Amino acid sequence: MSSRDTSVPWRLDGIRALITGGSSGIGLATAHELASLGADLILIARNTERLGQAQSDIESRDYGCKVEILSADLACEEGRQSVVRGVGSSLQVLVNNTGTNIRKRMADLSFEEYRLVQRVNLESCFEMCRLLYPLLSKGAPSCVVNNASVAGLTHLRTGASYGVSKAAMIQLTRNLAVEWAGENIRVNAVAPWYIRTPLADQVLSDPDYRKEVLDRTPMGRVGEVEECARAIAFLCMPASSYITGQCLAVDGGFSVFGF
Repeated sequence: MSSRDTSVPWRLDGIRALITGGSSGIGLATAHELASLGADLILIARNTERLGQAQSDIESRDYGCKVEILSADLACEEGRQSVVRGVGSSLQVLVNNTGTNIRKRMADLSFEEYRLVQRVNLESCFEMCRLLYPLLSKGAPSCVVNNASVAGLTHLRTGASYGVSKAAMIQLTRNLAVEWAGENIRVNAVAPWYIRTPLADQVLSDPDYRKEVLDRTPMGRVGEVEECARAIAFLCMPASSYITGQCLAVDGGFSVFGF
């Protein structure tokens, strides 16, 4: 059991948070946000060099937190088991952020490409929840936040395979929220629209496509990684202690924009 004071609603002092895909983009921004709130971090990603850079960047900000890093490929069983071995004996927050996509029409997508997207996005999330459940239950009150997408809520041009993986993550969130509520483990998700990351920049560099995206976004702009990170952080804090099973769209109004 953590010694943290949960009566302080807007802090995360005394907790350990594991963030997958924590070396860049939304994952790295989330790491900074949680560290600024007092959390110790375990960052997971495949690229050792980028992990080291992320660790150095966070430590240079003088948040006063501990930052551990572990290189692992969560799309395979060996990588997931290495994370379990490396986490240690305590964990209160799990942020499932690892993700990828192959942008193709379904008719042009091979089954192996489909399976790759599922392994990285969905299976890594499912297995991290399953394998780290003993630590989360031991460290309760604890929480999981799954980084899904508005592609799991409605059709996007990101493709069927990506949409399937993100919709399944949102349903997993609902199921685990109910299954684990009695053990004081909350499970929520965020569903971003276009956020300024290297992955999004690949398509937003097309001016015509970018204009279409902004035309469908009531706030008229692309989101920033810090804005998504703050939503994730809120769902991790005691301030959200009665919120579970929810999917919070971080989308500038996209998902509610009708005709």
